[in-house]
Amino acid sequence: MPPLVTSTIEETRRALASFRAAGKSIGLVPTMGSLHEGHASLFRQAKRDNDVVVASIFVNPTQFGPNEDFNRYPRSFDSDARLADAAGVDLIFHPEPTELYPVGFQTFVEVLELQKPLCGVSRPTHFRGVATVVLKLFQIVQPTRAYFGQKDAQQARLVTQMTRDLDVPVDVVIRPIVREPDGLAMSSRNRYLTPEARRNATILFRALEMVRERIEAGERRAAILLDAAKRMIASAPGTKIDYVVIVDWETLEPIDELAGEVLVALAVFFGTTRLIDNWRTSIG
Repeated sequence: MPPLVTSTIEETRRALASFRAAGKSIGLVPTMGSLHEGHASLFRQAKRDNDVVVASIFVNPTQFGPNEDFNRYPRSFDSDARLADAAGVDLIFHPEPTELYPVGFQTFVEVLELQKPLCGVSRPTHFRGVATVVLKLFQIVQPTRAYFGQKDAQQARLVTQMTRDLDVPVDVVIRPIVREPDGLAMSSRNRYLTPEARRNATILFRALEMVRERIEAGERRAAILLDAAKRMIASAPGTKIDYVVIVDWETLEPIDELAGEVLVALAVFFGTTRLIDNWRTSIG
């Protein structure tokens, strides 16, 4: 039986009420559509953990800046619905922007410090939009658990903090990055890459692997690791580095000596397409 598709808050709440009344657990996977195997892995995990799986498919306008790719962001609902069905999704919430942001909407959520570094430097309003739409989805679906991919590491960390700070009764589950056979992290934006840029984009994974190997060999000086990673990425044709950083996972602030939970994070342009990737590890 294919997933039920809802487009309004009211029909979504009504459809889930009987499951909630029966004490069934609900897993939510928020997405912007253009689904791929990375999303499918989240759906399958949600299916293993919960009685009911809800996927939202919503290209959220509030997380795009004025010069970003909101209008050209890929939208492929029919193929998305087929992938969701195959991965065990029970309900797809697919609203119009006016359903979540009606005329007169003026309330936003900000996670003040975690939204500033990394992607927040070049996209200063992005995470305000992310936090707001995720909290709205939590309010609408009232899930037991919500699933996010490690590829969007700052998003996952920020949502975890927001949920904790606002006492939202949802378990946030962060799942590993799903990669192509050559190591490139799966992303809806990969389809923007030219064939040459697609080949060159594997430098991100190779740079992370190089950093991982050096850390495992005992290197703890962030400056040494970052210099090597930047030089390696810059050697690939057509690259423009936005950032290459090593930060503390809890604060997302840069560190000099690696210790505790750390995140190695990259954002690099290949032509006009900006890709992100990361590796998270525990030192000591």
